[in-house]
Amino acid sequence: MTLVSERHPLRALGLFAGAVLVTAVVGSLFSVSAGSTYTALEQPSWAPPPWLFGPVWTLLYVMIAVAGWLAWRAGATRRELTLFGVQLVLNAAWTPLFFGLGWFWVAFAEILVLWLAIVAVIVVFSRRSKAAGLLLVPYLGWVSFAAALNLSIAVLN
Repeated sequence: MTLVSERHPLRALGLFAGAVLVTAVVGSLFSVSAGSTYTALEQPSWAPPPWLFGPVWTLLYVMIAVAGWLAWRAGATRRELTLFGVQLVLNAAWTPLFFGLGWFWVAFAEILVLWLAIVAVIVVFSRRSKAAGLLLVPYLGWVSFAAALNLSIAVLN
Protein backbone atom coordinates (compact mmCIF):
# COMPACT_ATOMS: atom_id res chain seq x y z
CA MET A 1 0.00 0.00 0.00
CA THR A 2 1.30 3.42 -0.85
CA LEU A 3 0.22 6.18 1.51
CA VAL A 4 2.33 8.78 -0.24
CA SER A 5 4.93 8.69 -2.92
CA GLU A 6 7.81 6.47 -1.95
CA ARG A 7 10.06 9.42 -2.70
CA HIS A 8 8.58 11.23 0.30
CA PRO A 9 9.13 8.98 3.33
CA LEU A 10 9.17 11.96 5.69
CA ARG A 11 5.71 12.92 4.47
CA ALA A 12 4.58 9.40 5.37
CA LEU A 13 6.16 9.76 8.81
CA GLY A 14 4.16 12.97 9.18
CA LEU A 15 0.97 11.06 8.35
CA PHE A 16 1.70 8.44 10.99
CA ALA A 17 2.58 11.16 13.51
CA GLY A 18 -0.65 12.97 12.62
CA ALA A 19 -2.76 9.85 13.12
CA VAL A 20 -1.18 9.25 16.50
CA LEU A 21 -1.58 12.93 17.39
CA VAL A 22 -5.32 12.72 16.66
CA THR A 23 -5.47 9.71 19.00
CA ALA A 24 -3.68 11.66 21.71
CA VAL A 25 -5.89 14.74 21.25
CA VAL A 26 -9.09 12.69 21.54
CA GLY A 27 -7.77 11.25 24.77
CA SER A 28 -6.72 14.65 26.10
CA LEU A 29 -10.15 16.16 25.38
CA PHE A 30 -11.65 13.68 27.80
CA SER A 31 -8.85 13.85 30.33
CA VAL A 32 -8.90 17.56 31.14
CA SER A 33 -10.01 16.76 34.69
CA ALA A 34 -8.47 13.29 34.69
CA GLY A 35 -5.88 14.15 37.35
CA SER A 36 -8.46 15.21 39.91
CA THR A 37 -10.85 12.43 38.89
CA TYR A 38 -8.04 9.86 39.13
CA THR A 39 -6.88 10.99 42.57
CA ALA A 40 -10.48 11.02 43.85
CA LEU A 41 -10.90 7.34 43.00
CA GLU A 42 -10.23 4.51 45.41
CA GLN A 43 -6.97 3.07 44.05
CA PRO A 44 -4.64 0.18 44.69
CA SER A 45 -1.45 0.95 46.60
CA TRP A 46 0.63 0.45 43.45
CA ALA A 47 -1.21 3.09 41.40
CA PRO A 48 1.20 5.62 39.85
CA PRO A 49 0.92 9.36 40.50
CA PRO A 50 -1.15 11.33 37.94
CA TRP A 51 1.87 13.30 36.66
CA LEU A 52 3.47 10.11 35.29
CA PHE A 53 0.83 9.45 32.61
CA GLY A 54 1.63 12.44 30.38
CA PRO A 55 5.35 11.75 29.93
CA VAL A 56 4.81 8.02 29.50
CA TRP A 57 2.10 8.47 26.86
CA THR A 58 4.14 11.10 25.02
CA LEU A 59 7.04 8.69 24.64
CA LEU A 60 4.75 5.79 23.74
CA TYR A 61 2.93 7.83 21.10
CA VAL A 62 6.23 8.73 19.44
CA MET A 63 7.20 5.06 19.43
CA ILE A 64 3.80 4.03 18.02
CA ALA A 65 4.09 6.52 15.15
CA VAL A 66 7.63 5.43 14.31
CA ALA A 67 6.60 1.76 14.45
CA GLY A 68 3.78 2.39 11.97
CA TRP A 69 6.11 4.28 9.68
CA LEU A 70 8.79 1.57 9.82
CA ALA A 71 6.23 -1.12 9.02
CA TRP A 72 4.94 0.97 6.11
CA ARG A 73 8.50 1.44 4.84
CA ALA A 74 8.97 -2.33 5.07
CA GLY A 75 5.90 -2.98 2.90
CA ALA A 76 3.03 -3.37 5.36
CA THR A 77 -0.18 -4.27 3.58
CA ARG A 78 -3.44 -2.32 3.67
CA ARG A 79 -4.83 -4.94 6.07
CA GLU A 80 -1.85 -4.57 8.43
CA LEU A 81 -2.09 -0.78 8.38
CA THR A 82 -5.85 -1.00 8.95
CA LEU A 83 -5.16 -3.11 12.03
CA PHE A 84 -2.74 -0.40 13.16
CA GLY A 85 -5.53 2.16 12.68
CA VAL A 86 -8.01 0.01 14.61
CA GLN A 87 -5.71 -0.12 17.62
CA LEU A 88 -5.40 3.68 17.46
CA VAL A 89 -9.19 4.01 17.50
CA LEU A 90 -9.40 1.61 20.45
CA ASN A 91 -6.67 3.59 22.21
CA ALA A 92 -8.61 6.83 21.68
CA ALA A 93 -11.87 5.26 22.90
CA TRP A 94 -10.60 4.19 26.31
CA THR A 95 -10.22 7.65 27.89
CA PRO A 96 -13.79 8.80 27.14
CA LEU A 97 -15.13 5.52 28.50
CA PHE A 98 -13.08 5.63 31.69
CA PHE A 99 -12.83 9.33 32.50
CA GLY A 100 -15.58 10.90 30.39
CA LEU A 101 -18.34 8.46 31.26
CA GLY A 102 -16.94 6.75 34.36
CA TRP A 103 -17.77 3.36 32.86
CA PHE A 104 -14.91 1.49 34.52
CA TRP A 105 -16.10 -2.00 33.59
CA VAL A 106 -16.84 -1.09 29.98
CA ALA A 107 -13.43 0.60 29.79
CA PHE A 108 -11.86 -2.59 31.16
CA ALA A 109 -13.56 -4.72 28.48
CA GLU A 110 -12.44 -2.20 25.85
CA ILE A 111 -8.83 -2.19 27.05
CA LEU A 112 -8.76 -5.98 26.75
CA VAL A 113 -9.77 -5.64 23.10
CA LEU A 114 -7.10 -2.94 22.70
CA TRP A 115 -4.54 -5.30 24.24
CA LEU A 116 -5.43 -8.02 21.73
CA ALA A 117 -5.21 -5.51 18.88
CA ILE A 118 -1.76 -4.38 20.01
CA VAL A 119 -0.57 -8.00 20.16
CA ALA A 120 -1.89 -8.55 16.63
CA VAL A 121 -0.13 -5.39 15.37
CA ILE A 122 3.13 -6.47 17.02
CA VAL A 123 2.88 -9.86 15.31
CA VAL A 124 2.17 -8.51 11.82
CA PHE A 125 4.61 -5.60 12.08
CA SER A 126 7.39 -7.87 13.39
CA ARG A 127 7.10 -9.91 10.19
CA ARG A 128 7.84 -6.74 8.23
CA SER A 129 10.29 -5.02 10.56
CA LYS A 130 11.71 -6.31 13.82
CA ALA A 131 12.24 -2.71 14.94
CA ALA A 132 8.58 -1.83 14.29
CA GLY A 133 7.42 -4.76 16.39
CA LEU A 134 9.90 -4.06 19.18
CA LEU A 135 8.89 -0.39 19.36
CA LEU A 136 5.36 -1.50 20.28
CA VAL A 137 6.40 -3.80 23.14
CA PRO A 138 6.60 -0.98 25.75
CA TYR A 139 3.13 0.13 24.60
CA LEU A 140 1.83 -3.39 25.21
CA GLY A 141 3.51 -3.38 28.62
CA TRP A 142 1.96 -0.05 29.60
CA VAL A 143 -1.49 -1.09 28.37
CA SER A 144 -1.13 -4.33 30.35
CA PHE A 145 -0.35 -2.27 33.45
CA ALA A 146 -3.23 0.11 32.64
CA ALA A 147 -5.62 -2.83 32.26
CA ALA A 148 -4.64 -4.14 35.70
CA LEU A 149 -5.08 -0.65 37.14
CA ASN A 150 -8.43 -0.25 35.37
CA LEU A 151 -9.62 -3.58 36.79
CA SER A 152 -8.48 -2.65 40.30
CA ILE A 153 -10.24 0.71 40.12
CA ALA A 154 -13.40 -0.92 38.78
CA VAL A 155 -13.39 -3.38 41.69
CA LEU A 156 -12.63 -0.73 44.31
CA ASN A 157 -15.15 1.81 43.05
